[in-house]
Amino acid sequence: MKKEVENLIIYKQLLEMTYYTENICEKYPKNEKLAIVTSIKNTTYDCIKNVIYAFKMYDKSLKLNYLNKLDVDLKFLKVLVRLSYRRKYINKRNYTAWSKKITNVGNLLGGWISSCAKV
Repeated sequence: MKKEVENLIIYKQLLEMTYYTENICEKYPKNEKLAIVTSIKNTTYDCIKNVIYAFKMYDKSLKLNYLNKLDVDLKFLKVLVRLSYRRKYINKRNYTAWSKKITNVGNLLGGWISSCAKV
């Protein structure tokens, strides 16, 4: 069976998080559509792109480079979600659900990084 990125659990979780992100971002006020919403969406898309790049890399150091970029993107996304909650663009339920999705992806990423770091 050929390995495909679509079969990765982290990829599936990221897609689910992306769909959720798209739905939530529609609720933001119009004046934030070109500011924080753009940053949130671009960071989410960068996450998916980094997973695909990491999956395609055979060199472990290059793979780890993309996984570390993904880690940075996830941490930045958490900051943006927290900012959204503090500015009351999203409610507590949305904040909790979104944070859980980001944390789940982060946990999967931690496992992937650990498996790549082993010699």
